[in-house]
Amino acid sequence: MDIVKTISELRQHVTAARSQGKTIGFVPTMGALHIGHASLIKAACEKCDYVVVSIFVNPTQFGPSEDLEKYQRDLDADVKICTDCRADIIFAPTVAEMYPGELITWVDVEKITESLCGESRPGHFRGVTTVCAKLFNIVCPDYAFFGQKDAQQVTVIKRMVADLNMPLEIVTCPTVRDNDGLATSSRNKYLTEIQRKDALLISKSLLKCLQLVEKGNCDAALLKNEICKTMTISPDIKVQYVAIVDPETLQEIDSITDKALVAIAVNIGDTRLIDNILIDLNNL
Repeated sequence: MDIVKTISELRQHVTAARSQGKTIGFVPTMGALHIGHASLIKAACEKCDYVVVSIFVNPTQFGPSEDLEKYQRDLDADVKICTDCRADIIFAPTVAEMYPGELITWVDVEKITESLCGESRPGHFRGVTTVCAKLFNIVCPDYAFFGQKDAQQVTVIKRMVADLNMPLEIVTCPTVRDNDGLATSSRNKYLTEIQRKDALLISKSLLKCLQLVEKGNCDAALLKNEICKTMTISPDIKVQYVAIVDPETLQEIDSITDKALVAIAVNIGDTRLIDNILIDLNNL
């Protein structure tokens, strides 16, 4: 497996692969890879002939008080996971390579970035969409793979790709969970043993919500109340939001009548965690 750090090197490799008729798959990451990322890489390898994994901690999506400096970085461990999953090449640029001068051009998706995580993280999604647009232009993939755990991010990226007529398909892969139900996340490593046990209340609250819907309880206010009651069994869980929204517009809905995204964000100590489930009444 190749590891390159410059845009020109990566383009040479991708051009060579495409000249052989290979389809290009792309998995953008910020490193600190775990089994969730591995599932994306494996999905890319199953669908595509040549798979690029980017490892780049993107500073433009972090707010002033967020964890940019302490964000975990372990390239050797990331390389091992990529190798085990049979990726073809890692693109690990420096900040200077990606942002060689003052950045005065941004990609800004409106409306669907204003709710959920966007409400408490102003500028976050502008950083995400801008870096993804840059990476898509650099890699020129046929397919890019994202995890459902970051549901709002997936929705935003899909809308950007559609609105700007980018010639690629966004593939959404299921959320990967540990055996106890906790959604995999790079930030899980920040949790103490006690905090991790508390974090299990997040997935338990989503499961309870699903069970209530299966019994015919579709009122959003009732469901959100039950979710909050389940999570706040632990006084250490500080709920940032519980939302039941339309999966495409991300606007709040009063009742689930077709499809819905149930999304949660909490703080446990200094660690912010998100999780979600998609509900489709037609498939229950």
